[in-house]
Amino acid sequence: MVKPLRIGIAKNRKQKMKNKKAQLKIQQMAFMLIALTLFFALVGMFFLAFQVSKIRETAGVLEEKNALLLVSKLANSPEFSCGNAFGSQGNCVDSDKVMALKNSIDKYENFWGVSNIQIRKIYPVGNPVECTSANYPDCNIIKIYDGEIGSEYSNYVALCRKDSFAGKDFDRCEIAKLMVSYNG
Repeated sequence: MVKPLRIGIAKNRKQKMKNKKAQLKIQQMAFMLIALTLFFALVGMFFLAFQVSKIRETAGVLEEKNALLLVSKLANSPEFSCGNAFGSQGNCVDSDKVMALKNSIDKYENFWGVSNIQIRKIYPVGNPVECTSANYPDCNIIKIYDGEIGSEYSNYVALCRKDSFAGKDFDRCEIAKLMVSYNG
């Protein structure tokens, strides 16, 4: 009778060993699944961070493109444009119109959605003198709308006006830079 008892104990031990090995395998599988989940979560976070930085970069490029288009749009708007007065030129700004606009800019405060508009003569070169009604046209900086300077964008334009010399009228065009800044 002793013999069957030993066999039963031995079988019981083998059964317990199998149960422990099975539990160990289940634990290994659970840890492996957790590790894989964490790995894929980290990969996903890196991917999202990369995508967000790409989107921010694209947004910056689009903002710059938008601002440059705004500068060109301003130069060709009826309030600034030369129209047919100086021939059909693109990006031509009538300085006489701009000086008239400068004196009544409060009506256009939120019209363009910008915080600062300036025109600076590039050629001929001279000392920086801000234009007023008293010193116009012997000046080279026209501050149309003077506010906060944020992101500044510019474009070259022809700054034209009617002038006279020795009793003859002629068109005087100078190279200028139209600068626009806005807090976008």
